[in-house]
Amino acid sequence: MSDYEEDRQATNDQVTIICVDDEQNVLNALERLFNDTDYRIFTASSGEKALEYMNSGAAAQIVISDYRMPGMNGVDFLKEVCRLWPETVRIILSGYADTAAVVAAINEGQIYRFIPKPWDEEEMKISVANAVEKYILQKENRKLLEELKQKNEQLERANSNLGRIVAENTSKLIYQNRILQSSHDIFMSLPAAVFGLNPSYELTMCNHKGSQLFGVKEVGIKGKDSRNIFPEELNIFVREVLAKNELTRAVTINGVEVKARGVIVEKGGDKAITLLLDWE
Repeated sequence: MSDYEEDRQATNDQVTIICVDDEQNVLNALERLFNDTDYRIFTASSGEKALEYMNSGAAAQIVISDYRMPGMNGVDFLKEVCRLWPETVRIILSGYADTAAVVAAINEGQIYRFIPKPWDEEEMKISVANAVEKYILQKENRKLLEELKQKNEQLERANSNLGRIVAENTSKLIYQNRILQSSHDIFMSLPAAVFGLNPSYELTMCNHKGSQLFGVKEVGIKGKDSRNIFPEELNIFVREVLAKNELTRAVTINGVEVKARGVIVEKGGDKAITLLLDWE
């Protein structure tokens, strides 16, 4: 089975390391170094071959590359890896003679770590383990950032919907208040006297005409006992309305004959009397 076919069968949780060097003995040494690990190792003799492998759809978490290679050098190769697969962690190997150039590349942010040749095996293993941890942390951070982005978008949509709902409800309330105000204005300006009272004879409402009829203020009459304000004939009429639920007849108030109409209104188990007095 070829390396390409093996790669496609690798599990998503397995860490793949691509080792790139034009010297086969270096690649063999790296493979031996990681024999006792769970890492999956793929080797390439040049940056071009490694890019071909990665472009085939193979995922690599770590790339370890030599600096001096024929054709594409290690820094240029890793810069291309950074451009195409920025999440891949990049490590470069080099002799001490190339240190200045490699450090410059590291300072540009293209390379995670520089390991000199010949390497210390324990140092190499620790560096790779740290690189794997860095990759995992970056992946988790990207996931958290994506979740945060989605939650922020949801919150923005919720706030937008809330703003729309508040605006709609506010418009409805304004409209309803205008209707209520208009209804109140109409009620207060009716040409007949209108009173509302409960079965205990407590007055609950009164319009302008009603307050004028008895010489009281609309606000001051609310909560008063109608028997202390109405003349006796009108109080008798109210008692008759309570007994019959609805009644219309003439009554005399202050020497003036008034057409009186009383109706019992029931809502939610509560009773109320609406009393209308009309005269020429």
